[in-house]
Amino acid sequence: MSTLEPVSPFEPASETEIPAGADWIHQVKWDGVRILVYRDDRGCRLFNRKGNERTGNYPELAAVESYCSASSVILDGEVIALGKDGKPSFHEVMRRDGIRRSDRVEAAVQTVPVAYMIFDLLYLDGEWLLKEPLFRRQERLEAVIRPGPHVQLVPSHEDGEALYALMKQQGMEGIVCKRRDSLYTLGGKDRRWVKVKNYGDLIAVVGGFTLNGGIVNAVLLGIYDGRGDLHYIGHAGTGRLTRKDWAEWTVRLQEIERPDNPFKNRHPEMKGSYWVIPKYTLKVQFAEWRWREGRTLRQPSIQAFVDIPPEQCVFEEWR
Repeated sequence: MSTLEPVSPFEPASETEIPAGADWIHQVKWDGVRILVYRDDRGCRLFNRKGNERTGNYPELAAVESYCSASSVILDGEVIALGKDGKPSFHEVMRRDGIRRSDRVEAAVQTVPVAYMIFDLLYLDGEWLLKEPLFRRQERLEAVIRPGPHVQLVPSHEDGEALYALMKQQGMEGIVCKRRDSLYTLGGKDRRWVKVKNYGDLIAVVGGFTLNGGIVNAVLLGIYDGRGDLHYIGHAGTGRLTRKDWAEWTVRLQEIERPDNPFKNRHPEMKGSYWVIPKYTLKVQFAEWRWREGRTLRQPSIQAFVDIPPEQCVFEEWR
């Protein structure tokens, strides 16, 4: 058995139109965390798309022999957690993914159950499958996975329009459309796979905040351009954070206050704000990016703070 190192997964390109025809299959786009599972002669390890290890965060998935019969394997999928409404919640799964102390994992396994939604197979029993078409990889994936409470195979659908309409009705993120004959390119991103989303989301940098009664009630959001300047794109005070979350983030943000505005541009919404060192990032869901109206987000909603370096939040079109 060979020793496997973390790889960069293949990514879908963004589109607004759903491709049609028998050459395509369509899958739910899960609002979770991309995780690759590796089993080799060192045991089982889990890594996210950036190559950061998450084995300790998901012990129920690290027991790969309980759901996969392969002696060596690389699985690609999404770890999800359900919110109170029964739908995948990015905020909930980040309660697991954000744990950095091993003594907190056992309790989190009980309070935030997760499921691994597997959609691809990159390596199997000593053989790379990157040059096999998607439909062959799926056949081999089905042969080695035993679905259970924490592991499921992502189903494929022929009617992309119907699946997207259902996702829109349910308020879910959208769909991913894949060519049946698509090969898997490590670190690649092109239109062999396309994602069609029901709403927009992005990872933004926190550059400031406002207070109400001594507690943070909104944060000012920014995105870097290619020159390293931080551009203001809106402020958000609604979303998934609880009163306890806001209280905790009040302490963290006040610890990194700075006297000057870190944003390159100015906006009337900045009045009365406190500025911070651009250290923290969060995932924001929004209805529209008002490109002609000051390049700000309409109806931004905070989903969760994330473990992504601020310098990676770059909008390439501002180069």
